[in-house]
Amino acid sequence: MTKQKILDGKVVVVTGAGGGIGRDIALLMAAEGARVVVNDIGASLAGEGGDAGPAQRVVDEIRAAGGEAVANTDSVAESASAARIVSTAVEHFGRIDAVVNNAGILRDRFFHKMSVEEWDAVIKVHLYGAYYVSRAAATHFKEQGSGAYVHMTSTSGLIGNFGQANYSAAKLGIVALSKSIALDMQKFGVRSNCIAPFAWSRMTDSIPAETEAEKLRVERMKRMTTAKIAPLAVALASDANTASGQIFAVRSNEIFLISQPRPERSVHRSEGWTPQSVIEHALPALQGSFYDLDRSSDVFCWDPI
Repeated sequence: MTKQKILDGKVVVVTGAGGGIGRDIALLMAAEGARVVVNDIGASLAGEGGDAGPAQRVVDEIRAAGGEAVANTDSVAESASAARIVSTAVEHFGRIDAVVNNAGILRDRFFHKMSVEEWDAVIKVHLYGAYYVSRAAATHFKEQGSGAYVHMTSTSGLIGNFGQANYSAAKLGIVALSKSIALDMQKFGVRSNCIAPFAWSRMTDSIPAETEAEKLRVERMKRMTTAKIAPLAVALASDANTASGQIFAVRSNEIFLISQPRPERSVHRSEGWTPQSVIEHALPALQGSFYDLDRSSDVFCWDPI
């Protein structure tokens, strides 16, 4: 008797699936029984150009392994083209059950040097892209009373990083988007979660490695393969998962649940506050609970397991 796979009968869209994390997620989705729309425009890391090859190569891999998949090269960064990604799933496979918002680009620059174009390009692909694809799928999810979203966020947004104001803002925005989707669509049986992946890919191989500390960090990251992210993504897309509105991180064999902002400490004055009393009383009283200007590497400072 053939064992039922965790995603048998499901149709999944994976954006940015022509390589790296997206490719491994698409491959494992298919291996677990899903029919997959492999979306990738085949652009450079900066979002330039286009090539149908990467998406089709992943489709060929899936088919060679006995799975079902179709390629799509539409951009997530425009509403109409993002809608075509979802339409591809419905037209080829008759339905859509899960969306993995993985597509992304980088335009790293220190904030005081960042151009409007560099800001817009990254926000459009990451944040607008996650919204456009998710919104296109939402109508189908509502009608069928089920569905799952898996959004890729980043510790660059959750914690912080140098030279990534555009990327960090988009990735933290995705967290808020995911939570809103989870709240708004819970009554329709729809789940929405985020993953902050640690993995060495073309999205991370531009990390500077000039000092000894930076070189050690890069070597540590190279040990964290993209395939390690896929099992959690598949699990979150499955009907066996009940988690929604959560933020996870994956680092090699470690899975983390990331905290969400909650009130930490408070001060009050019965007569109310003045700017002077805030400076003299409120801020000093709260200072012991202030957060340091950490980067992701400061918080995740131990070797991956």
